Amino acid sequence: MNARLAMFAALGILVLFVLSGSFYIIQESERGVKLQFGKVVNFDIKPGIHFKIPMIQLVKKFDGRVQVVDAQPNEFLTAEKKRLIVDSFIMWKIKDVERYYIRTQGDARVAQMLLLPRAEDSLKSKIAVLTLEQVIADQRGKIMEDLQFELDKIADQELGIEIVDIRIKKVELPEDVTEEVYRRMRAERSRDAAEHRSKGREVAEGIRADADRQERILLAEAYRDAEKTRGEGDATAANTYATAYNKDPKFYEFYRSLGAYKASFGSKADIMVIDPKSEFFDYMNKARGGQ
Repeated sequence: MNARLAMFAALGILVLFVLSGSFYIIQESERGVKLQFGKVVNFDIKPGIHFKIPMIQLVKKFDGRVQVVDAQPNEFLTAEKKRLIVDSFIMWKIKDVERYYIRTQGDARVAQMLLLPRAEDSLKSKIAVLTLEQVIADQRGKIMEDLQFELDKIADQELGIEIVDIRIKKVELPEDVTEEVYRRMRAERSRDAAEHRSKGREVAEGIRADADRQERILLAEAYRDAEKTRGEGDATAANTYATAYNKDPKFYEFYRSLGAYKASFGSKADIMVIDPKSEFFDYMNKARGGQ
């Protein structure tokens, strides 16, 4: 009885082992192939639960998501024979499982090792026909677009993968070239600054000369107008004095004398040394005499 139970238990364990090895799951993010005695019998297993023959058939799974290859910064030459260090990365995913497995045995590292030299060669050929300015600014987007299109065809035919995107992360000059460029830029900026300063001084001199000329003109016109006004005032005053004198000369003389007395004795501290019989005191002397 115990021997029979042990046999059934062993048989049950064997059945469970066979069943557990007979079913497998392919996730949505996975791609897989089925091999039988080392030969591929199913090159593209769809996601879901599948059956295989234990010990005879083997399933290999690969990551079907987008993979990122971060290329090492490499040095390239432009059309002007100037060196550039370009840092880039590639995004790819499996497109044809059969071709991918045949070329790489499902190893993503093998795919990357085969892909990077092709990408580097394509990038080198494109940078070689462009100037430094075009690579850095004008043509950078077009380089990535053309490179992706060209590399995608090669990767599809040779590796069974699709190039999702190619990006140039950074473009920089080697240290010795960078210093040379900075020196040239500083020299150009210094030359531009000197030219601007020279033009500025020239414009300033012109403005200053024009301002001086306008100042002289304004002063001359103001002096002319002042002299004209002063002459007109003097003429009016002389005419007024003459008219007043003609009307009553005695009173005019008296009025002028009063004005002179007022101007001469404006302060108690004023002192005058003059002959009392001079014409200046004529009206004062007449006042004492009752005249």
